[in-house]
Amino acid sequence: MLITVTIVLMFEILKNFETKFGSLKKKGLRIEGLSMIDPKRKKHVIMISKPFLFDNRQLPKTYEGLDIKSKIEGGLPEEFKIEKEAIKKDYLWAPNKFEKYVDRCSEDIKKQFGNPNMSRTEMLDALAFGSFEDHKKKTLVLIQEGKIPAISLN
Repeated sequence: MLITVTIVLMFEILKNFETKFGSLKKKGLRIEGLSMIDPKRKKHVIMISKPFLFDNRQLPKTYEGLDIKSKIEGGLPEEFKIEKEAIKKDYLWAPNKFEKYVDRCSEDIKKQFGNPNMSRTEMLDALAFGSFEDHKKKTLVLIQEGKIPAISLN
């Protein structure tokens, strides 16, 4: 009985999420549904996909107790492409890659987001998961924990 109530509640949360953020589908958001990412702890998430050029500030990290897990759909800019041999030596989401991309493509980014006055900081926040500074801090922690290769943050 408890499992049934939990599942119904999670689907209700998903429905609420779709209602609240469904308008972002016009910008490339795809709400894929619920997914169990940890069967032992029975941890579920809301799975979404979106294009690389998406304003992540418009989405929460969690919604009504469920984490939001996202993946990028479509291609990545040249700054983010990694050769197969370099996969263990490079970090796909290195902060300096976001900076290089924003510096190279700021006019395209402003156009895509419909904001000609968008600052460099706003563009970095939009692309780097909602907060560029938080992303840099998290990257440093991951390096210190040995979870990603040591990379230059400049």
